[in-house]
Amino acid sequence: MTMTVVAGVRRSPALVISIALLVIIFLVGKFGIPGFGGEQTIKAVLLLATFLGIAAAGQTMVIILGGIDLSIPFVVGAANVAVAKMYGDGVPFALAAGIVLVLAAVFGAVNAQISVGSNVHPLLVTLGMGTALLGAIQWWTNGLPTGGGPAWLTSFVAIGATTGPIPVAPVVVFWGVLAVLVVVLLRFTVFGRMLFAMGNSPRAAELALVRKVPVWIGAFSMSSVFAAIAGILLLGFTGTAFAGVGEKYLFLSIGAVVIGGTLITGGRGGYLGTVIGALTITLLTTVFTGFGFNASVQQVIMGLVIVVMVAVYGRDQDVRNRV
Repeated sequence: MTMTVVAGVRRSPALVISIALLVIIFLVGKFGIPGFGGEQTIKAVLLLATFLGIAAAGQTMVIILGGIDLSIPFVVGAANVAVAKMYGDGVPFALAAGIVLVLAAVFGAVNAQISVGSNVHPLLVTLGMGTALLGAIQWWTNGLPTGGGPAWLTSFVAIGATTGPIPVAPVVVFWGVLAVLVVVLLRFTVFGRMLFAMGNSPRAAELALVRKVPVWIGAFSMSSVFAAIAGILLLGFTGTAFAGVGEKYLFLSIGAVVIGGTLITGGRGGYLGTVIGALTITLLTTVFTGFGFNASVQQVIMGLVIVVMVAVYGRDQDVRNRV
């Protein structure tokens, strides 16, 4: 079973296709938009992709598992508001962030337990629970989020900041380290192998003594934690609390995972592809803006890109047989 899972991760051409798409988009912008492709463009794309990439880290695990997490944008917004309010009320930032991350992990675990226990698809469970969570946060703040983040957090995510000799914001370096850890977790740990096994065939995984509930709880808990981290970091980027700050990550987190080559049916993919997918979506949005496309046109083209990528990956014989 282990050899099958590892082979499934490495033999897919999805990563090559994703990188090729990223290069093509960059070249289109480079030759079609005056001033595009300079240092500031690259730094901006990396910074914006960082927030999406972190938010999509847990989504990658959940989709590999064969599920989907629609609570991510709600957790992003809730974490953003909760940390800002607690910090504004005098709670040390580290303590406020720690409390929010623990609660996020519990929230993800509850999502998984409800989905598995009631045999209801996580799409419905996470959407309902996420909506309830954000409603609770707005009730707590009376619909008027207050507070902010410390000055060092703003510097940590500032587009013009550098990390020693590295000419990018510290948050980008943080994402790089986080990406390595997630890749190692998925490819070289028992938990990662169980995720792929469960995504490939839940019945076969259970026969191989992979316990479904702990694996689901682990994946959904980490999904919520990564979403909360993104929300906290966005507090430094925006400067003020905003419950709707995560709205755009509802489908972009899924788009980054899918464009990166992780199968929406589960069992194949990886976070390295999601990193490329996050960069691709951010770069594509930047190019759209440079060409003067409005938000509606951008949404249409983005949707078509995702559909095309799913169709390309779905041509794999093994995928067709499983679907």
